[in-house]
Amino acid sequence: MIINTGGRTDTAQYFSEWLLRRFEEGFVLVRNPMYPHKVTRYELDPAVVDVVEFCSKNYAPLLPRLHEITSRFNTHFQYTITAYGRDIEPGVPSLEQSVATLYALEEIAGAKRIIWRYDPVLLTRDYTIARHFQTFEWLASRLSGHVDRCVFSFVEMYRKLERNMPELEVMSLDQMDELARGLGAIAQRHGLRLQTCATDLDYSAYGIHGSGCATLDIFGAANDIEFRKLKHRGMRRHCRCFEMRDIGAYDTCPNGCRYCYANQSPELARRNFKLHDPAAPMLLGELGPNDELTHSTQKSLLVPMQLQLDL
Repeated sequence: MIINTGGRTDTAQYFSEWLLRRFEEGFVLVRNPMYPHKVTRYELDPAVVDVVEFCSKNYAPLLPRLHEITSRFNTHFQYTITAYGRDIEPGVPSLEQSVATLYALEEIAGAKRIIWRYDPVLLTRDYTIARHFQTFEWLASRLSGHVDRCVFSFVEMYRKLERNMPELEVMSLDQMDELARGLGAIAQRHGLRLQTCATDLDYSAYGIHGSGCATLDIFGAANDIEFRKLKHRGMRRHCRCFEMRDIGAYDTCPNGCRYCYANQSPELARRNFKLHDPAAPMLLGELGPNDELTHSTQKSLLVPMQLQLDL
């Protein structure tokens, strides 16, 4: 099984004490976002958790004790660093701070376990195509060689974005193509592998690889492990990533990113964040009398060690 710690909220930045406690105690409770009275217990045991996937915009709070997880589990890290300032990402550190934190993460995890995410790519009057190229060039010059690859995607026009970002420009296919061509050229200049995320658009002509940023192949290469050949449906439309189990909760991240898909509103996320108990087995709330608790059936997806040795 693959455990995802950061798909629903920035656990590394805001809930690191809780996260470390969950791995120390060896289990976590997760409420189903679609069926709130259904709660699943996952064992955080290296025997059944093959890889722990992290996604964050700021790993600094977790770094001092990250070794408590990396020393026991296979791990993989997605680090989002974009062109946006506090007008769009109020809770995210500066570019300089983010790059420095990524270097520190590399010292612990190694470059092959880190993917730099430059997404979502969006356009406004201030964040133009030219500005994206300028910032991406600056970042690529500093991150190439310190990450395994870079992944980018174009913003998806969720309905809530019309409310949270009225200044957002609808991107045309020609603009997407121009952006892909420019980003691809910059990545090639810096020897950086660049790929898309969750799209059926083909930019291979610009040296850009296809989607799939959390695949078994990537996890295996990052940790020198081998997975069994397994079919899967992807995590969402046009996605080639392997299915993971997220242990976070929606509407809890105080970063305030205006394009965020995981929060209904920044105000709700801030209210929920104040209710968080670092000692609780669940990121938000607790098990209630009407809840239905299910123990997940977990098993390793790895090729058995003896078979690996025989190969």
